Amino acid sequence: METGFLLPTLEDPLTRPFWEGCARGELLVQRFVASGRLVWPPRPMDPHSRTLDHEWERVSGRGTVYSYVVPHPPLLPSYQELAPYNVILVTLDEDPSIRMVGNLLATPDGAVNEIDPATIRIGAPVRAVFQEVDGVHLPRWVRA
Repeated sequence: METGFLLPTLEDPLTRPFWEGCARGELLVQRFVASGRLVWPPRPMDPHSRTLDHEWERVSGRGTVYSYVVPHPPLLPSYQELAPYNVILVTLDEDPSIRMVGNLLATPDGAVNEIDPATIRIGAPVRAVFQEVDGVHLPRWVRA
């Protein structure tokens, strides 16, 4: 079990709906009503219409690897034990300007360090999966 990770708070009113969706296995993205645009990361005001009204929209969870890194020590102790592992940046199919960070896994229950980083390809299709880490359901990715 992974412990000691830097994890988000689940009680932030701005991001709570996102984390509640993750706990249900749903990937949600904020959409502002006036502009109709999806926005990530969540924010209190629409950068396009400068309005506050927003909704949370369920998206497919499908996307494409936009970029990736492979962290190596020195790292924080909890992460050092896993190194080397991957961190990928994914563009969502619904809106390529939306980019989410996560880890590429071999299987939905897999470890963040089980993928050979040499096999990761920019442009590869992926889909979201959710893993619980210390009570937080994190979006992670598997090859689609």
